Amino acid sequence: MYVAWRDLRFARGRFALIGAVVALITLLVGFLSGLTGGLAAQNVSAVLALPADRLVLQPAGDAAATFADSSIGQDTVDAWREAAGVDAVTPVGIAQTRAEGPGASTAVALFGLDTGTTFAAPRHDDEIDLSTGAAKNLGAAVGDEVTIAGSSYRVTAIGGDDWYSHTPVVTLTSTAWAALDQRLGGTGEPTVLAVSGSPAWDTVAADTGTTASSPLSSLTALSTFRSEIGSLALMIAMLFGVSALVVGAFFTVWTMQRSADIAVLKALGGSTPSLVRDALGQALVVLAVGVGVGIGLTALLGTLAGGALPFVLSPLTTLAPAAIMIALGLLGAAVSLRTVTSSDPLTALGSTR
Repeated sequence: MYVAWRDLRFARGRFALIGAVVALITLLVGFLSGLTGGLAAQNVSAVLALPADRLVLQPAGDAAATFADSSIGQDTVDAWREAAGVDAVTPVGIAQTRAEGPGASTAVALFGLDTGTTFAAPRHDDEIDLSTGAAKNLGAAVGDEVTIAGSSYRVTAIGGDDWYSHTPVVTLTSTAWAALDQRLGGTGEPTVLAVSGSPAWDTVAADTGTTASSPLSSLTALSTFRSEIGSLALMIAMLFGVSALVVGAFFTVWTMQRSADIAVLKALGGSTPSLVRDALGQALVVLAVGVGVGIGLTALLGTLAGGALPFVLSPLTTLAPAAIMIALGLLGAAVSLRTVTSSDPLTALGSTR
């Protein structure tokens, strides 16, 4: 690293410029990753919180099963409960509408399920539990009245940051949910079954004409999740590609300009492996500094924007993109090593002296 450190000190402006570019790209990637995580949480956190090994959906005709179209009859519920290996089946109704609270009205996701689950389900049909997001948007507290589709419900509990399709969750008893869903034009039948146990999943699903997927796999049944996350993931992937190209192009040009210096070092006895380590070490220093500054800015801006934007600040949205940026940057810088490995001292010196 002797030559690399001298290069870094001698051409501070050039390396500061490429470091700034790496920092900006890292900031973009980190901020998009945090925003993607936040949007995903506000889309599917309630689904992932359902107490189940598999989520069972009923396809509508020949179309793929979706949360929007699924409606599960009592015969199907009974068939899953009677299947060998099933420990518990929790019917869950899901609908979306507007609710009016003491402070404001807002769109909400209505979840209907009974007590004994990870959700804080109410015990009586005239009661509801609010997620923290629903309570904030409605301006409601415990004991307040909230009106949904013309019916009033008393708030008995507030807790959990649960969201479904970017709407905060309001939990009712299954009986109250069924009656409310029918008034909203639905069938009153459960949307999804939260099944726990170890049955022959594929066999029971085929016999009942349903699909059984893990909570994570079932997220593809939310159309908003597929389109939203797919678009943001594509942008992140493109930024990763741009970072590799930018770093690779910089070090390729920089190494070509140093071909005479490399020839001198080889003529003096410098080995090719040592020169390769020198070049990659130089790239690693620039990448580490640039990525570190970018992640630091991401953490600062993410903290400031957390109250206004659905932003998740975690190792998955900071350290993981940082590691990928460094790895792709080194991969791009490796392209420049051809000048180092194929340089002939006599030819290089003869062409430049």
